[in-house]
Amino acid sequence: MTTSPETAPAPAGIPDLPDPRSARCPFDPSPQMRGLAAFGPVFRVRNWDGKTPWVVTSHAEQKALLSDNRLSVDFAAPGFPSPIARHGGGEGESEVHGEAAQDGDNHGVTDLSFVGMDDPEHARLRRMVSGVFTIKRVEAMRPAVQELVDGFIDRLLDGPKPVDLVQAFSLPIPSLVISELLGVPYGDHEFFQINSKTLVSLTATPAERHSAHTALVDYLDQLVGERLGNPGEDVLSRLAAQVRAGELTRREVAVMGVLLLLGGHETTANMITLGILLLLQHPRQAARVRDAEDPEVVVGAVEELLRFLTIAHLGRRRTALEDIEIAGQTIRKGEGVIMLGELANRDPSVFPDPDRLDITRDARQHQAFGAGTHHCIGQPLARMELQVIYPALLRRIPTLRLATELDQVPFKFDAVIYGAHELHVTW
Repeated sequence: MTTSPETAPAPAGIPDLPDPRSARCPFDPSPQMRGLAAFGPVFRVRNWDGKTPWVVTSHAEQKALLSDNRLSVDFAAPGFPSPIARHGGGEGESEVHGEAAQDGDNHGVTDLSFVGMDDPEHARLRRMVSGVFTIKRVEAMRPAVQELVDGFIDRLLDGPKPVDLVQAFSLPIPSLVISELLGVPYGDHEFFQINSKTLVSLTATPAERHSAHTALVDYLDQLVGERLGNPGEDVLSRLAAQVRAGELTRREVAVMGVLLLLGGHETTANMITLGILLLLQHPRQAARVRDAEDPEVVVGAVEELLRFLTIAHLGRRRTALEDIEIAGQTIRKGEGVIMLGELANRDPSVFPDPDRLDITRDARQHQAFGAGTHHCIGQPLARMELQVIYPALLRRIPTLRLATELDQVPFKFDAVIYGAHELHVTW
């Protein structure tokens, strides 16, 4: 019997895929992860299960592969390079996959609608909601988001300190925004935040993730049922109309709702927290954001923070549908591919002096939101929220500072989406 490279023992000299982050450098890829770039732009690594998928470290090769329809996002493919052990549970159960919702593909779990599908089914379902996240529609929301943010800052200033910025600010704002957009009652935020946290956890058991996913799908299915009889102006009502037209099933809409709800708050909340924390470590750059009169300064700062932090820190994972020649290597049909966005975003050939935060650099080529057909569908909304939030918080509370030492911040080394569990601040 012959064995494929995916099942054969890893040859000597193949590096292990290291942990993405280290407590010694919480804002950067771990030193071991950074060291992978020395092996070249495309090479094999040893995954946790002993298999040897390809890893891609360079910006150019990742951009090319993310736009290559010869790579599949299907989690169930035999060669798919899962970051953790697959479960043996029943049909429809979920598993952590290793992509952030911000990236638009593979938002941390299976059975999350079109993110785990290839075209044409991916394109069909994605089109059902893509119109909601156009730049024009999102920009129309900016004044309301600004008002919402100012209200939360008022409550911060009137309340006790120190305060956990995650619970008092970073998490509720995007949760409220996506809830209103979808038509999900914000009064249920504790329920969907707890279950979302389980879905993106690397330490939750398969049974816990399955339970959380089922709970969210059942919850969204109930809301879809309500919209079938009493539609409104929200996204769930628009999708319910597709159910009445026979274009979607209720379950398809419920699963899509889980995707949008999870992606709409979990990633943005972590980016708010980490971005503020990073700016507090760079007071001169924080001051530029705070005092900027030109909105393009803030736009550029947001892009640089997205590049520098890269909160989807387990890679974008694919399976080759055909043989692919790239960077002098041949990726065979059925082999797994892991594209490490944090290394693409620190590629010195694209971003000079990449380990230096510089909000004045042109960072628009970053791949925080992915590329190709699976780029993040909600990126206009995420960008707009961050552009409102960072300067507003720094202007209204110019003396904002950490209430603890940096090494006491509990970072999310245990999650698909990187961030901080808590961030205690004062002023």
